Amino acid sequence: QVQLVESGGGLVQPGGSLRLSCRVSSLRFNAYNWDWYRQPPSPGSSRELVARITWRGNTDYGDSVKGRFTISKDNAKNTVYLQMTSLKPEDTAVYYCNRNPPFPDWGQGTQVTVSS
Repeated sequence: QVQLVESGGGLVQPGGSLRLSCRVSSLRFNAYNWDWYRQPPSPGSSRELVARITWRGNTDYGDSVKGRFTISKDNAKNTVYLQMTSLKPEDTAVYYCNRNPPFPDWGQGTQVTVSS
């Protein structure tokens, strides 16, 4: 069973930066594409795809984060990163990582709160 462990979230002021990490316990980490998602705190909100990195290292981003967030990975550490800059209050959410296509069991996520 694959384990996904997200970390690095916290409280940050608007305009600030954070780097999220996702440690993956999969032996085939190098072979997969990886996504970062987020789920805002508002009731009934759905999980939004934020960024994707392919096994080759190609990246893609949602329109709301393009130019501000950067996804990367370290194959030697089985870890996916999300560098977030110029953070806005609307970036407040719980952030999750998962394979594309996703494993059925998600991690606990990491809370990001952007507020002054």
